[in-house]
Amino acid sequence: MQTVVLAAGRGSRMEPLTTTTPKPMLPVAGRPLVEHTARGAVAAGASSLVFVVGYRGDTVREHFGASYDGVPISYAEQDQQHGTADALSAASDHLDGPFVVLNGDDLYDPTSLAGLYGASPAVGGYTVEDPTAYGVLSVDAGEVIDITEKPADPPSNVVNTGAYRFPAVAAEWAATVDRSPRGEQEITDLLARVIKEFDVGLVPVERWLGVGRPWELLAANEWQLGSIERQIAGEVAPDAELRGDVVLEAGATVDSGVVVEGPALIRSGASVGPNALIRGATLLEEDVHVGHGVEVKNSVLMAGTNIPHLSYCGDSVLGPDVNLGAGTQLANLRHDEADVRMTVEGTTVSTGRRKMGLVAGAGVRTGVNVSIDPGVVLSDGAEIAPGTRVSADR
Repeated sequence: MQTVVLAAGRGSRMEPLTTTTPKPMLPVAGRPLVEHTARGAVAAGASSLVFVVGYRGDTVREHFGASYDGVPISYAEQDQQHGTADALSAASDHLDGPFVVLNGDDLYDPTSLAGLYGASPAVGGYTVEDPTAYGVLSVDAGEVIDITEKPADPPSNVVNTGAYRFPAVAAEWAATVDRSPRGEQEITDLLARVIKEFDVGLVPVERWLGVGRPWELLAANEWQLGSIERQIAGEVAPDAELRGDVVLEAGATVDSGVVVEGPALIRSGASVGPNALIRGATLLEEDVHVGHGVEVKNSVLMAGTNIPHLSYCGDSVLGPDVNLGAGTQLANLRHDEADVRMTVEGTTVSTGRRKMGLVAGAGVRTGVNVSIDPGVVLSDGAEIAPGTRVSADR
């Protein structure tokens, strides 16, 4: 089954993490986010993959090349991002029959994807408590009869997961989709037309996560790191303790007095310690250094980031080449224990998490003894003077 993977967007809601890296290429458990989508598609029965690329599309091309796990890959360029139906239209020349479309920035459980590949036409639906922020599916006897975007009075609790199996003609229809009120050609409008012309089945999705905002990148890593299996290939000091499901890649080092509580993935070139603590679902990317007396809890540290001395990093996402000065403390819990709020595209919203720390763009630097409040976002290259308390985005 031909499979289109939508991977062209920049991901403005994920800024500053996407200033230098397209959202589908952000790290999740040691792989780019979109690679988890590709793996699931191949396991479910994809015969070929068509990646629709745009913003920094060269990074996708360089990572995947001409094939993935034996499945051939072709690329379609979406020069200007005018919506998901426009992205599918860009891929239409690569399609010659029924096909599957998957969001390249979503995670799907493999079993549910296999069900999608076995149905035609169909859409994946996931049940949530509050569907008002999603596209909501109206379902009758296992058939999808309508889709409504962000309704105040939802017809069901089943939401669209961005996973579709379309009939061949949908590739032609994609180019004819009108612009929505927000100025985009939406694939949900294409789905609405398919629903009118065909019987469209509902494929229940047991587990799904749309990864659009920084705290969802944390959730994605929590999910995927939860399934890793212990493997120690790097160097470990005799008195260090690696507890549970820890992956230490070849070329990584763990120094004296360190405790690592899995699930954790420490990638090649990374170093930890001495006397550091790593716990929670934590990813240390290539060439990260976590030094003396540092505690890192449930965080993602991207390549080249450095926390060398006596600092705390909890529930945070640090972009590449960040450097935290000695004694930097990243707070992750409000005193009133309410959900941490964060500013996304100029609007302050709840993360839905009681614990959420810092989101730092590439090259952020802090001086010694800096304290940063929960939910703060620091833009690429931000510099924080020694002894500063940071309570607002910079």
